[in-house]
Amino acid sequence: MSNIAYIDGQNLYMATTMGIDPWHMDMRRFRVYLQQKYHVDEAYYFIGAFDDSKIDLYSSLQKAGYIVIWRLHGIKLKSNKKGNVDVDITFQMMRDLYERGSEYDKVLLVSGDGDYYRVVEYFDEKDKLEKVLLPNRQFASSLYKRLTRSKWAYVDTPDMRERLKNR
Repeated sequence: MSNIAYIDGQNLYMATTMGIDPWHMDMRRFRVYLQQKYHVDEAYYFIGAFDDSKIDLYSSLQKAGYIVIWRLHGIKLKSNKKGNVDVDITFQMMRDLYERGSEYDKVLLVSGDGDYYRVVEYFDEKDKLEKVLLPNRQFASSLYKRLTRSKWAYVDTPDMRERLKNR
């Protein structure tokens, strides 16, 4: 079994570090968890914009086994860096299905953003959806509850926090 994960980095970071009970996830542990639990061979980590001051973060993500993808920005937007990666993730998912659909079994999305629901629903209909991991109950879109319960899970459970938190 070989699966691909698509991670909305901004959504994951904001959902775990904000809200009622914030916490910091160990990204190396999370990558191991994705591989062991969901057989994720490739994990794309989408980031809004490249920031020179976060080079250490990018390097640590790559060393942990993530494929880091930055959102492209026009010259005029260079100073107003927008982090919205929804279209980039959706495009990558559809591109991989079209070009590499037989090379992997299923996809896993890490985001609670309801903007992905249509593509998630499509992958589910095609039996290509492994799971949607929702980083935070408080901020997760209720749209995902339309899926079969086995197709989504929260990352902010006490067990998961203990397993994945920075020590």
